[in-house]
Amino acid sequence: MPDFTNRVAVVTGGGQGIGAEVSRHLAAHGANVAVIDLAGDNAKAVAAEITAAGGTAAAFAADVTSRADLSAAIDGTVDLYGGLHILVNNAGVIRDNLLFRMTDEDWSTVMDVHLRGAFLASQLAQRHMVEAGYGRIVSMSSTSALGNRGQANYSTAKAGLQGFTKTLAVELGPFGITANAIAPGFVETAMTAATAARVGTTIEEMREGVAATVPVRRGGLPADIANAVAFFAAEESGYVTGQVLYVDGGHGLI
Repeated sequence: MPDFTNRVAVVTGGGQGIGAEVSRHLAAHGANVAVIDLAGDNAKAVAAEITAAGGTAAAFAADVTSRADLSAAIDGTVDLYGGLHILVNNAGVIRDNLLFRMTDEDWSTVMDVHLRGAFLASQLAQRHMVEAGYGRIVSMSSTSALGNRGQANYSTAKAGLQGFTKTLAVELGPFGITANAIAPGFVETAMTAATAARVGTTIEEMREGVAATVPVRRGGLPADIANAVAFFAAEESGYVTGQVLYVDGGHGLI
């Protein structure tokens, strides 16, 4: 298993779902974790859980679309722990709708959180990584990057993150920094449960439907994604960059 002792990790959207599990996983393997979330109480709850389990974590309330908010959170992390080695761009929202019903706000909100948020966090974090000559940036894409009904905004943003990741890999590689992306398929979270309710089904029915279409015969869990993040974030993964890893149970193979 990777050892993140003396490494400092920032996880955006770390207050719930995949981000919370990533924060817990990195901390369990030795990282000092900054949990950043728009919902400050959620971030505090995750940080408190990590601390209670014997790990090290701090919470920061921040809007990832705000340069001032993110700058304060990242500077606060560096002041607290003495550096920044791992950035996980996980913050995200959905505003699903068919194209003809999608509003300007639906479009811009999703673009701002996913793309502007990742841009700002990466730009602010890389300063510290370049100085250290070491860094790992992991961004959360999605299988929706390949296209998905009712998600013109989300699909576009997630595809954009893949291009962003490959460009970071090119620009930052000479400074000892890798950049990779993970594209989860169906993962059980509060967000997917809300999506199920919105389309008139349940998370259980959605899980069963997905399980029937993938070789592993089950839906995804946040822990599956946290494991992939740990691989990319590990020191031993220094020769892996510019990659997009689909963690989807083998969707499309059968």
